Amino acid sequence: MHTQEKHKIDFSFREKLNGIAEGYRHNFCYQCGACVADCPAGMYSDHFNPRLILLKALLGFEDELIRPDSEIWDCTNCYTCAERCPQDVRPVDVIIALKNLCVRTGNAPELILKTSDPVLTSGITTKITSVVDRRRQEMGLAPVGTYPVDELKKITEGD
Repeated sequence: MHTQEKHKIDFSFREKLNGIAEGYRHNFCYQCGACVADCPAGMYSDHFNPRLILLKALLGFEDELIRPDSEIWDCTNCYTCAERCPQDVRPVDVIIALKNLCVRTGNAPELILKTSDPVLTSGITTKITSVVDRRRQEMGLAPVGTYPVDELKKITEGD
């Protein structure tokens, strides 16, 4: 006899996602599948499907979505799904909200954290070396300035 594992809808996860910028949009998805048709990530990945990601969000499958190896990290953020959605759900914005939730909870892939940490400490994505300074000077460009890192931290830490 085959038994199926039952899953209850996790309304607390839905509320948590509602609290992240643009995360509330998953509530309006009626699962038509228009977001899947031209999705470049879906074309090249056997496991990426924006419709299923939104369904998992609707059902509260936090344990499947909020982790370093989640399929959400395969999204290219191309916004094709947003252009196709008849409900203006903008699945990519929900996926970005899920990614932000992963980062907040320490569940992002290590590579993502390594890439984003320099932005939060210096305001720029790459290390400025003496070679970069010299090349900028040769090209007549101003030196790289400083950025208001304290403001960036306020934006990324608060809602």
